[in-house]
Amino acid sequence: MQLLTKTSRWWLTALMAFFAIIMILPFVWMFSTSFKTAAQVFEYPIRWIPSQWIWDHHIKVWTGPKSFATYYLNSLKVSLISTVGATFLSALAAYGFSRVAFKGRNALFVVYLSMMMVPPQVLFVPKFLMFDSWGIYNTHWALILPGMFTIFGVFMMRQFFMSIPLEITESAFIDGAGHIRIFFRLILPLAKPALATLAIIDFSWHWNDYENALVFLIDESLYTVPLGLQNFILENNVDYNGMMAAASAGIVPMLLVFIIGERFIVQGITNSAVKG
Repeated sequence: MQLLTKTSRWWLTALMAFFAIIMILPFVWMFSTSFKTAAQVFEYPIRWIPSQWIWDHHIKVWTGPKSFATYYLNSLKVSLISTVGATFLSALAAYGFSRVAFKGRNALFVVYLSMMMVPPQVLFVPKFLMFDSWGIYNTHWALILPGMFTIFGVFMMRQFFMSIPLEITESAFIDGAGHIRIFFRLILPLAKPALATLAIIDFSWHWNDYENALVFLIDESLYTVPLGLQNFILENNVDYNGMMAAASAGIVPMLLVFIIGERFIVQGITNSAVKG
């Protein structure tokens, strides 16, 4: 029986490794293509390792007339501010849904969750009219303000807070602490894994957001990384080498964020799925 278990684990590991390689191959091709010549892009069979490593495409991305540095800074600004705001507001709303007793709390939460069924594309016109009347259309605030509110974040944080024993907060109430003090001094320190997980997921959403940036930004100086990739789509052809070089640079922040917070993801999602 033990031998069978070890064999099953070996096959499962081999299967997971196979699927992992399949998932990584597109990124390997992207990185490899960024160092190829234009003639080598569509070679078949695929040349995974270029015969000559050409750095011109990467240099052009950062030093060309439309430097990618501007798009990078814009994406960092939008993603970081939105992530910080979304993480805090989600935790605050989740505390209310999980720890503050009021009439109709569960019904209100169900209605709130039902908004996830509304396609975001349906809201483009109302948001356009609203942002235009507020004077924030064609500014980064048109991306930041809506990005601070995430239904998924509230749901995830609420599930995590529900796993924290009620006796902890009840003891704090007996000692004279109020909701504000309990939230900042007691609940938030316990929720570090869930907060880190939500921050990583939310950052990836904002960093890769293409549709909202396309609809609400006009000036090229405000473009984010996904919109900046359009510069490599020329009138008669596509600069695949330059696009792959820019895309390779674009995934670096996501890799860094994941590497830094990877250990929190499994712990945070696991704890959020358990209701105590």
